[in-house]
Amino acid sequence: MNTMKRAAVGCALAGACWPLTALAGTGAPLPADLSALGMYRAADPVVKSVILGLLMAALACWVVLLVKGAELWRAGRETGRALTLLGGAATLADARVGCGALPAHALTRSLLAETEAELRLSAASAPRDSVQARAGFRLEQWQAERGRRLAAGIGLLATIGAVAPFIGLFGTVWGIMNSFVGIARSGSSSLATVAPGIAEALLATAVGLVAAIPAVVIYNLFSRALARHKGRSQQAAGLALLLLSRELDVRAETA
Repeated sequence: MNTMKRAAVGCALAGACWPLTALAGTGAPLPADLSALGMYRAADPVVKSVILGLLMAALACWVVLLVKGAELWRAGRETGRALTLLGGAATLADARVGCGALPAHALTRSLLAETEAELRLSAASAPRDSVQARAGFRLEQWQAERGRRLAAGIGLLATIGAVAPFIGLFGTVWGIMNSFVGIARSGSSSLATVAPGIAEALLATAVGLVAAIPAVVIYNLFSRALARHKGRSQQAAGLALLLLSRELDVRAETA
């Protein structure tokens, strides 16, 4: 009885191993390394270039997130400080005293500098409406320049988010074309022949999505942050113009 059991087990093992033995005996290619690194190593040079480019684009997204995120965070803090100082000041002189400890490039100092520069350049007899209009124009130009500096580099995210999926699709199409060429040359359409080429082609699409999805999400976050910062910055500029109006009232009374 034991001898029969051992014979049955031996036959079962032989039957289980037969497909791999037969596959090797017929000369059909065995499945390749289908890990991500293995698929990249076995990929066509064009597909490799696509994957490398997309990985660099994905890395650029995270670099922009760190750099511009820190910059927007600092700008938000400066805007909040400017609203507090300018909102609590009664005159331009009070505002200057309040921002005495701030660095020269701080938002509050910059707004006051633009306002006071126009006040110095305007004649004492100039109509107050003209002075306020010119000061408002200077503040608008300064805010526009600051907004351009803050938005620099964010357009790269929109480009990556829009283009990366199509670049990945190009790599996929190229890889599948190579798979069909391999099938035609080998004369075999078995899964072992087709799977490696199709897998490395789909890897390009996956990497394209890895680059595109964070780019779109980060771009939307930064767009909302910039819009919010623009509104708060305009509010701070309005407070600076309000202090200028009070200064002009004092000048009119003492004239």
